[in-house]
Amino acid sequence: MIRINENFTKLKASYLFSDIAKRVTAFQQANPQKSIIRLGIGDVTEPLPPVCIEALHKATDEMAQRSTFKGYGPEQGYAFLREAIAQHDYAARGCKIEADEIFVSDGSKCDCGNIQEIFSTDIRLAIPDPVYPVYVDTNVMAGRTGGNVDGRYAGVTYLDSTPANGYVPAIPSVATDLIYLCFPNNPTGAVATKAQLAAWVAYAKKNQAIILFDSAYEAYIRDPAIPHSIYEIEGARDVAIEFRSFSKTAGFTGTRCAYTVIPKSLMAYDAAGKAHPVHALWNRRHTTKFNGVAYPIQKAAAAIFTDAGKKQVKDMTDFYLGNAALIRAAVTKLGFTCIGGDNAPYIWVNTGRDSWEFFDLLLTKAGVVCTPGAGFGKCGEGHVRISAFNSRENVVAALERIAATLK
Repeated sequence: MIRINENFTKLKASYLFSDIAKRVTAFQQANPQKSIIRLGIGDVTEPLPPVCIEALHKATDEMAQRSTFKGYGPEQGYAFLREAIAQHDYAARGCKIEADEIFVSDGSKCDCGNIQEIFSTDIRLAIPDPVYPVYVDTNVMAGRTGGNVDGRYAGVTYLDSTPANGYVPAIPSVATDLIYLCFPNNPTGAVATKAQLAAWVAYAKKNQAIILFDSAYEAYIRDPAIPHSIYEIEGARDVAIEFRSFSKTAGFTGTRCAYTVIPKSLMAYDAAGKAHPVHALWNRRHTTKFNGVAYPIQKAAAAIFTDAGKKQVKDMTDFYLGNAALIRAAVTKLGFTCIGGDNAPYIWVNTGRDSWEFFDLLLTKAGVVCTPGAGFGKCGEGHVRISAFNSRENVVAALERIAATLK
């Protein structure tokens, strides 16, 4: 008799964004005459930077000629992209990361979900709340948690992110082994200072733990005092893995390219206490289960590191931050407190009421889609996330509708 992995039955019935899509679809079907403006899911709306389009076309033409055709590429990523990442994203900020410590992939969501495979199923987890759902759900699937009780899984140390701590969780009082951190944060938009990250690095060293640092939104940081990478913190090479994405940086949500950094000095241990390089473990997993990102996509990704590419990416992220500033100003004027929108493309609004109720209010009365905070965790209740990813015209129209609804 074939049996299922019963850990899947612990999961909530559906994924947060599936729930949202169902509600929006039902509303559209019942009200076909009403237009919907989506400020919910974090998908970009602006086209790819021109340098990326040019590189895509050129690489596609190469695939049409026998002399320049590319078949299977290196699973870890082409050297031209990994070297550009090492130089521009790390060396330029004083971080010692080598090209062969970088693994190119088709998305940070995949990497954040897959990385847990190389660790034991009985490790102790520390996960923020609210949080991007993939961090929790993939560990539930792997069997590292108990059942869901009152919105939280047994066996997880939840790191509360609340108005009281500025939505940056404190170091836990108990020892943990695998720590998930995301800054600039999704969903709250909060950022962490060097001192705050240094405290996490010290905690990880003390407990022989590993930090999984998701910095997919680092391109939106404008405060020069805020670190873009965990590796800007001394000693982080020995305790941290970093995930980055071209999705929100350069609009690659539909073309899929990201990367994960695993320093060779990072160690994890077997039951006997013997140290093993995590780089080698992930390399084995990566090369076994992944065949690499398409050559034209990697050429397009590498193009953002040219002078023209850097300017175009800055212009794009500035545009979304302009939307975010409008949203933040509008919700503040309506009397709500919020965070984010200055170093991140998300605004986390403290609504003071049930988050799904507020979601339904904006959907049915204003025709605007946001994301209910409760979908990100227990501490997300009473909040909604509003995304800056849309056209300026739509953002302005959505804010006018929200203001009219909430008067």
